[in-house]
Amino acid sequence: MNPVTLRVTAVCALGATLAACGTAGTPDATSPAHARPAASAPLSAARPPVLTPGPGGLTPVFEHGPRNLGKTVALTFDADMTADEGPRASTGEHFDNPDLIGTLRTLKIPATIFMTGRWADEYPAQARSLGHDPQFEVANHSYSHYAFTKDCYGLPTVAADRMKTDVERAYASLRKAGVPNPLPYFRFPGGCYDQQALRALSGIGVTAVQWDVVSGDAFATDADAVVRQVLDGVKPGSVVIMHCTRSAAPTTERVVRAVVPELRKQGYRFVKVSELIAETNGHR
Repeated sequence: MNPVTLRVTAVCALGATLAACGTAGTPDATSPAHARPAASAPLSAARPPVLTPGPGGLTPVFEHGPRNLGKTVALTFDADMTADEGPRASTGEHFDNPDLIGTLRTLKIPATIFMTGRWADEYPAQARSLGHDPQFEVANHSYSHYAFTKDCYGLPTVAADRMKTDVERAYASLRKAGVPNPLPYFRFPGGCYDQQALRALSGIGVTAVQWDVVSGDAFATDADAVVRQVLDGVKPGSVVIMHCTRSAAPTTERVVRAVVPELRKQGYRFVKVSELIAETNGHR
């Protein structure tokens, strides 16, 4: 297991709780009844920068940008939703967070949204709006937030021979919702991955995007504590993980309102993940 998985306890509490609300076992994200995009189809019309594959062609992993190319930071937001949470959404539970997106737009903060296919299925108008807004970029967070390793904070797992299908189904859902150019970036649910998972996705051409700053916004009720955790963790080139699921991360919009002016005061410039990866490639 890559050492980064040791740093995601706060984040994976979200995934564990979501999983507990669903049904354990093989996720419907792997059902062959669902259409898959053609293997030769490009992930986007104008392909963003990706990292070079690892040894043996393994899917490359990105955690942060260069530390010595100025004060840049990327805010990322996971749009989590499992395959089983439709009934909860239909009764009014919010797995979206339009106030947060509105605040990012008001503050003119670029951001990268890692969206599950199930979230795009539930909120297609919002997915389409994000996908067409140049302030944002939309990437893949699996179809329904099932883990790609065993023992990932209680999440049900995707079988190794179905991992690629799960990611491709998520891309299909993003495009169906109206996201025109979903990025060739993938975030593992819970941040959990191993060599088997990296090998399973090696033929898709994605870069796995992790992070180096855990905000701790999952289920947080103390926005000030989350703000302190972010500000204490950010370094030049950092990738911050937060969530845009209002019911599971209710303080995030307030956190953004506090973090953004403080980081700007410290001289930080907000960028998208694609910009950090481009800087990393150019720095090699």
